[in-house]
Amino acid sequence: MVQLTPNSSYGLTLRLKLPNQTGMLAQVTQAIADAGGNLEDVRLLERTRQSVTREITVDAFSSEHAETIVAAVKAIADIHVLKVEDRTFRLHEGGKIEVTSRIAVRNQDDLAMAYTPGVGRICKAIAADPERVYDLTIKQNMVAIVTDGSAVLGLGNLGPEGALPVMEGKALLFKEFAGIDAFPICLATQDTDAIVETVKRIAPVFGGINLEDISAPRCFEIEARLKQETNIPIFHDDQHGTAIVVLAALTNALKLVKKSFAEIRIVINGAGAAGVAIALLLQKAGAKTILMCDSKGILSRDRPDLNPQKQGLAVDESGLLADAMNQADVFLGVSAPGVVSVEMVKSMAADPIVFAMANPIPEIQPELVAGLVAVMATGRSDYPNQINNVLAFPGVFRGALNCRAKAMTTEMFLEAAHAIAALVTPDELDAEHIIPSVFDPRVSTAVASAVQQAAREAGVARV
Repeated sequence: MVQLTPNSSYGLTLRLKLPNQTGMLAQVTQAIADAGGNLEDVRLLERTRQSVTREITVDAFSSEHAETIVAAVKAIADIHVLKVEDRTFRLHEGGKIEVTSRIAVRNQDDLAMAYTPGVGRICKAIAADPERVYDLTIKQNMVAIVTDGSAVLGLGNLGPEGALPVMEGKALLFKEFAGIDAFPICLATQDTDAIVETVKRIAPVFGGINLEDISAPRCFEIEARLKQETNIPIFHDDQHGTAIVVLAALTNALKLVKKSFAEIRIVINGAGAAGVAIALLLQKAGAKTILMCDSKGILSRDRPDLNPQKQGLAVDESGLLADAMNQADVFLGVSAPGVVSVEMVKSMAADPIVFAMANPIPEIQPELVAGLVAVMATGRSDYPNQINNVLAFPGVFRGALNCRAKAMTTEMFLEAAHAIAALVTPDELDAEHIIPSVFDPRVSTAVASAVQQAAREAGVARV
């Protein structure tokens, strides 16, 4: 069994009281190491002649692993555990975002201009020329992050309240990576008609709508209807954000193995929102042979159980995932942990490319195929080549808002992917560097510029 890597998402802070004796701290650190924990930080809080109080930060790889680490420390004689704190829960306490004022209201004059009576003139100006809403309100820089909580991360149908921490996090990323104000809209309905109608009714406030964590196949209809019935850009990040980053990464991976989109056999496991969008965008990029698989195997034309989205990607070939992967050049996983075996990877064509993007546990652990694949990518931050949507959606919306786009187009997505890929220069490109870091400050700007240009060429830019 492959040992999972501890990471900060399961981090702990332990406050300990130890006897002031040589070797006591060493016993604690050894117990943590023996339990498989990763020691991050040790802080001295208080020292007396008799005792020492320390705060120790430790990473684990699961909640159960964290409990094992705590138990190992508690088992040391004369060690008193004063407090155990989950770092991730502490970070989320009180929420992750807030609304702040852009102007100060310091006196009566400020109040008169910001609110009544001065604001009345602004209202009439917008009523006379509705396009001025972009100049005179938050609409120019505001995105709604809309979910019904039906497909939250890989956790399933958690409902609107359970989805809120993810939507808050998304709003945080919009602000940090692109300077965009975004707000979570978690709807207490999973009815398609109700979601479409609700979004249409709130649209006047927002310059764009980011749909998030809505289950397939409803997400396809919701996006399509909103694109038809609103005049602002609609973007389903689970579909298009994922597809953009996958295309960018795969573009560079193919350069390493000297293969082209037209000649390769691509297998995509997972025929939900992300898988379908990836397939469609790869087709636009020139891919000719794509085999989509779901839990029952290849989407074959002789299968009677396929929804319209799956039918559009069905092929004449049939069989299971293992059959599809035989002589495949590329495997793209947006499915479930552990569904790919070493034998499946060995059956692929020469210099195979594997993107195992299920989170937190990929379709196959990278350690199992080290030396067998030419390029490996996952959705995790603790491995090279993280396929992370934050490379795409902040810049995509920044570009769309900057030109006041009426819609999102496939050309905008293609250009966004090309911009991301181009940030990795030929000198930098290698098997562990096919995609820029999410913290590369060039990414959002490059994507925004590419998206604006594509929007103008497509005729969907207002300015």
